[in-house]
Amino acid sequence: MNVILIAVIVLGLVGLISAVVLFVASKKFAVYEDPRIKEVGEVLPQANCGGCGYPGCAGFAAACVKAAESGSLSDLNCAPGGQKVMEQVAGILGLQASAAAPKVAVVRCQGTCDVRPHGVEFDGAHSCRIQNMTGMGETQCLYGCLGEGDCEHACLFGAIKVNPVTRIAEVDESLCTGCGACTKTCPRGIIELRPQGPKGRKVVVLCNNKDKGALATKECKASCIGCGKCVKTCEKFEAITLGVNLAHIDPDKCKMCLKCVDACPRGAIKAFNFPPRPPKKETPATAPAATVAPATEVKQEKKEAEA
Repeated sequence: MNVILIAVIVLGLVGLISAVVLFVASKKFAVYEDPRIKEVGEVLPQANCGGCGYPGCAGFAAACVKAAESGSLSDLNCAPGGQKVMEQVAGILGLQASAAAPKVAVVRCQGTCDVRPHGVEFDGAHSCRIQNMTGMGETQCLYGCLGEGDCEHACLFGAIKVNPVTRIAEVDESLCTGCGACTKTCPRGIIELRPQGPKGRKVVVLCNNKDKGALATKECKASCIGCGKCVKTCEKFEAITLGVNLAHIDPDKCKMCLKCVDACPRGAIKAFNFPPRPPKKETPATAPAATVAPATEVKQEKKEAEA
């Protein structure tokens, strides 16, 4: 028999046997996947940002289908998709979507070059993570923005950029989806997700410095020094707490009265998206005093009138 023909027959038999084995294995070890996972995945934005806490949109879709067994999606939220996407997911699973307050990223640092001078020049890889590991960066502050743009590279939506002049990361709230990718990337933890607030209004302590007052003042002229004046102005609502030499505002308790903004001697508390405030009215104490005639002149005028 021809050697080539024998080889063809042998290879054909090997291929046939392998196909049978693979077919049997695929049937025996088949893993069932709920078809709703694919349906849910199709309505997700496919950003794979990880803001939901799961490994990509596929993982989130599987979590939603699993949560449907308990009859609630209250603990799940797709930040890039927002409420509209969650309503579509709930519709596929036959559930009601709970309203989730939208969040945006806030950079808790305003240590520009004017208030936090750069004393050294970092001549290395342009990475916040590497710069943080090798030292305090180009300034004396161990808590401020390093300005190398790790958060900018992590954001899939172009919502955060490093200002080339101030060397501070800035957030464009119109593009921010609140996915949290930047918060996980920042090695100093200065980026925080906060509720977007009505009309985008919110009051935030823009500082992360935990050093004592004298040292914090030396490191940055706009740092929080933990004086507690803001805490006293908010005793009624208890929205402000003082941690390790650093104030923090609870967005759920804040009434946005802005008293803490006026009370802060360092300007470390900032109000976002509020209309311009009217100038303060002149108080009686500052108003010019009315001229009063001396008593002798009053008596003289009275005598002349009688005469």
